Order: sequence, then C-alpha cells, then structure tokens
Amino acid sequence: MFTGIVTAVGRIVDSAPLGTEREHGRRLTVETPAGYLADVALGDSIALNGACMTVTSLDTAASRFTVDVSAESLACTAGLAQTGPVNLEKALRANDRLGGHLVSGHVDGIGTVTHFAPVGESWELRVLAPKELARFVAYKGSITVNGVSLTVNRVDDRPDGCEFSINLIPHTVAHTTLGTLAPGARVNLEVDLIARYVERMLRPA
Repeated sequence: MFTGIVTAVGRIVDSAPLGTEREHGRRLTVETPAGYLADVALGDSIALNGACMTVTSLDTAASRFTVDVSAESLACTAGLAQTGPVNLEKALRANDRLGGHLVSGHVDGIGTVTHFAPVGESWELRVLAPKELARFVAYKGSITVNGVSLTVNRVDDRPDGCEFSINLIPHTVAHTTLGTLAPGARVNLEVDLIARYVERMLRPA
C-alpha cells in the first residue's frame, strides 16, 4: 500500500530481457539518490511510476536496486520498458503519515496527456483517461498519475474517454517527473480505491 507521495526521483539505467520470447519480461536496474535505500531490504515493495514492484537485488553502496517486470505488467503500464527517470515511493508503514490517499500500486489504465502549460505560478495538466475509467473520476476526487496523488479540478466526458484537469504546484513539478510531461505522453493511472469498491457495491446484481 502507498500514499501517492513521491519520496524520490530515480532513474532506470538498464532494462535487460529475462528471456528471448515475447512472453518474457525485463529486469530493470534503478538508480536512486544517495542514502535512499538505507532502510530497504530484499523483497520490499517500491512503486515505480505508480506500479508496485518487488526489490529482487540491492546494492546500497551504489544506490541501485533491481526489479523483475513481467510482460503483462509492461503491456499494462507506461514508462517502464526503457531507461529514464521514474517516480519512486516506498511502501507505506502503519505509523506513517497518510499525506495523499490510499494507493494500491496497481495501475488501472494508461492515460494520454492532452495539455500541459503554466497558469500563474502553477501548471495545468490535462489527461485523457480511457472510457472504462471515466465513472471513477470525479470533481475534487483523488487520482494517481505516474504514482503521484493528485486532486481532480475538472472532468469532461468525451466520446473517446474522460479528460480531467489537475493543478500542479511548483513543488510537485520540481520534485517529480510530472514536470517533464508533454502533450501525447502516456501516463499510468490508478483511480481512487474507495471509488472502485463503491462502484462494485452499487452495480446491479
């Protein structure tokens, strides 16, 4: 379980295939800021761009760890198949602050950035979510974009999906990978956990 509060920006520095067939996944080597892995152990969960992964090897001296990502996970997420920066969050502890919202680390779908531009001191981010996620996106509700807990400011249902708007403060832009987004970029989305359960309970039997 996570909160959507990014604790560091790391970088995938290597992506190696785990086999020769299409059904094989990849082993990712992730580099972190110095000292970030001091309290991490083998088998711990770390979210990469909002996708929960298991630490399979650890080199604290070099500030690097590896995760094995299945072909299925690669197909259902964005930004994990190649090298580059990623948002990192360690799993929530029972005595931690819940600064964002409850996040499972299970990506529900991939969205597409439609707009990203400055507005005053902040930035407006608009994302087109798949049609099947539209019923979970609500004004002033929570959504996770590439592992970052955010508040929805506007919802526009369209024939091809649901476009939602988010206001990013300068701190979020500076301390996550969201500041590098551009129109056309694909992002990992996780809808609010409570909204999923409410939808299930209200669905006709």
